[in-house]
Amino acid sequence: MSSRPNWNVTNIRSRRKWKASAPNIAIVLVVAAIVALAVTKGVQSGKLTWATVIFIGVLIPSIMFHEVSHGVAALWCGDDTAKRAGRLTANPLKHIDPIGTILVPIAMVLLLHYPSFFGWAKPVPVSLNRLRHPRNQAVIVGLAGPASNGLLALLAGVGVHFIMASSQVVTTEIFYSLYAFTTVNGGLLYWVGLVLMFLGLANLLVGAFNLLPIPPLDGASLLERFIPVSALPTYYRVRMGFIVVVLLFVYLDHSFLTTIFGDIETWYFNLVVR
Repeated sequence: MSSRPNWNVTNIRSRRKWKASAPNIAIVLVVAAIVALAVTKGVQSGKLTWATVIFIGVLIPSIMFHEVSHGVAALWCGDDTAKRAGRLTANPLKHIDPIGTILVPIAMVLLLHYPSFFGWAKPVPVSLNRLRHPRNQAVIVGLAGPASNGLLALLAGVGVHFIMASSQVVTTEIFYSLYAFTTVNGGLLYWVGLVLMFLGLANLLVGAFNLLPIPPLDGASLLERFIPVSALPTYYRVRMGFIVVVLLFVYLDHSFLTTIFGDIETWYFNLVVR
């Protein structure tokens, strides 16, 4: 005798699931409408450029992808904390930190009048004691974020390379070479290339910045490997407090980061557009 599915139970579950997700969908639509209106007004008034808008548009998902990569690496190493918390998802609402993901990047762009790469998403929970080999695999989990950004930068760079090769644009200004592409083709291909260019740049800078050996940035995971086990509990209690040092460093620095990341940009675009 074959069993028949209980369609009434299935329909009830589907309706409950829809009712639970409806508020999130409504929030996303409202936020998207506000952002679209603000962007339109900003571009029309000349306070925003499309380059800045595109950069912010690819920066936020790049930061989220960075955080999800930590959770995926932890899962591979035996810790399913992020998975159980529902953080291994493409749903942006699960990763948005109102301050680090939205306010800080937008404020820095508007105040500095330059596409800023600084920001953060809600940290993905990781239980180091659940890793199969905590001391060694903590380094893998920490470096998974910058590695994922490097992979996206590589893929975006390959796309830009082929677009530029097909355009046959010749210019000595490597950074602005894709802008020159508009003189050849101002259509869809140009905008795809522009998005890919900023996607590669955003991921390259996010990954490079997080490799700085300052807690709680990912680069510090290499140093943490050599901290004595007896000192780790105290270190982890004060680790997040170092974010103040990171913020002050970004705010007060006027040459080091500019020089380092400027050199990285030049290397990247010379490699991509060659």
